Amino acid sequence: MSKANLNLDEVVAMLEGVADKIIASEPLLSEADRNIGDGDHGIGMQRGLTAAKEKLVEGGFDSIDKPFVAVGSAMMSTMGGASGAIFGTLFRNGGKALKGKEVFDSHGLADFLVAACEGVQARGIAEVGDKTVVDAMAPAADKAKECTGAPISEALKDVAAAAEGGKEASKAMVAKFGRAKSLGDGAIGHPDAGALSFQLIMEAMRDYANT
Repeated sequence: MSKANLNLDEVVAMLEGVADKIIASEPLLSEADRNIGDGDHGIGMQRGLTAAKEKLVEGGFDSIDKPFVAVGSAMMSTMGGASGAIFGTLFRNGGKALKGKEVFDSHGLADFLVAACEGVQARGIAEVGDKTVVDAMAPAADKAKECTGAPISEALKDVAAAAEGGKEASKAMVAKFGRAKSLGDGAIGHPDAGALSFQLIMEAMRDYANT
């Protein structure tokens, strides 16, 4: 069923769905990270989203921005390392961009993703082509800007597809950061694990808005 926008309760439920998807995807994310990284990305994401879901279940939110910020804060405080900082920043910066909004609509989605991408890039100094989460985030943010005015359910379909396209594109890249950097051409053929995580997050948001 097409949704024009999501109210506060629906946003919380959507983010709980994001947490459930990432928690269940730990084996997939761990395998992706073992191919070119340290192999701990899936466990870290599972830990962070488990803590985030606990915060979401506690509730007590009074505005649209608060549950996003709560997810980011929980991830940042429980995951540690680069992934905790990156994904914590993603949700915290994106959430803060929604302050004052009464519903989460396609305009809010664009604001969320643009602020999230800018925050992650500022923290990690990564650009498109570096084989990081930015390779999925940047095209998703760009697509979201094109979709303002559409129902949130339709916008999320296009944004999730853009995130997947960015993740797929990361397979052909040589990494410029982390352990994958030392692999050189050996990293080619495998997606960045962070880009895969971001794709899954956007898919979970899409699926909630289209049910």
